[in-house]
Amino acid sequence: MQTDPFKEYLKQQEPDKKYKGYAWQTAIGLQAVDGLKPSEYLVDAAIQNIEGKITLDEVKNLLDSYYEEKPQKNHDRTEEADKVSIRIAKILSEHAFSFTPNEYISIHRKLFTGIYDHAGKIRDYNITKKEWVLNGATVIYGSASELRKTLEYDFMKEKHYSYKGLSMDEIIHHLAVFVANLWQIHIFGEGNTRTTAVFFIKYLRTLGFDATNDIFAENAWYFRNALVRANYNDLKHEIHETTEYLELFLRNLLLDEKNLLQNRLMHVDYKEMLVREPKIEYKTSEANIENRKVNIQLEKVNIGMFGEKISGISKKTIQHMEQLCDSFDKNEIFGRSRVEEVTGLKNTRASLFLKELLERNIIQKVTGHGKGKYTFFIKE
Repeated sequence: MQTDPFKEYLKQQEPDKKYKGYAWQTAIGLQAVDGLKPSEYLVDAAIQNIEGKITLDEVKNLLDSYYEEKPQKNHDRTEEADKVSIRIAKILSEHAFSFTPNEYISIHRKLFTGIYDHAGKIRDYNITKKEWVLNGATVIYGSASELRKTLEYDFMKEKHYSYKGLSMDEIIHHLAVFVANLWQIHIFGEGNTRTTAVFFIKYLRTLGFDATNDIFAENAWYFRNALVRANYNDLKHEIHETTEYLELFLRNLLLDEKNLLQNRLMHVDYKEMLVREPKIEYKTSEANIENRKVNIQLEKVNIGMFGEKISGISKKTIQHMEQLCDSFDKNEIFGRSRVEEVTGLKNTRASLFLKELLERNIIQKVTGHGKGKYTFFIKE
């Protein structure tokens, strides 16, 4: 199968082809959240649909005949991937939508009828799932006895929430919290992530977001892992639930940003929260021109002020530190918004940058000046 046979359609000037290409690319890409891969046969049929040669119903009929004529014993769930892909493409091509728990349940029923016996049914048992990103640990999912009430409560809260007057950063954060909470309930035995993704895309449209790009298709596994990290705490090991990864995903999806989305950065054992360049050894040999350049950079951030705290720090982080030192007095109090203004870092990246400086005791928190305020940590 080609790496991405639908990408060219996203660049089409013809709205119909572009929209169909997006729907199919997303539908097929979402199968990755459960480790599934559609067949070449489906991809070929999907391309015929995008080109206007056959309808979605004809794609479905072709696929039904294909599997009737070619029954597979102990197959690798390719049939599931194919059939669910068609159903997702169909739902994403429809404009009808209502923001209700019943709509959410209905999407699960439409996707998995004939595939799961529990399609469209709320589970009546508790579940756990081993997660790679958690080193085999599980998220604490909703209790079986409270699933319907919890679902209705989350919908009621969101329905009465006002986005008026919010900045885009605040909107992104709220959307990340909403979808993370919706997914955590996990009201179905299987198929929760695909159902949540389809429902969320439809909901985003009602909020005025187009989102007809390749972010969901190419980062479906990242999306699921980000949902996991947004719902997992292990305070003993200083691991806290966080929506920062979901927010990066949503910024790419909704704002067309180019944040790096890498699954390994979310792993609970991944210690380096920033994407680093290769570490540079700081030597004093004047014969080494590269090291002399690095030493010049170190002098700019005042090596006498920070000493060994900057040993092993990335070149990019040093550049941002240099910008802070050039802009702030050593005793100045600052917050994330000022850091964003000075360095050009986006919301989440600025938070990660401050977190690293805090962990290295380069900056320290200050009280009495509002939440999230810092100053340089300097021993006189």
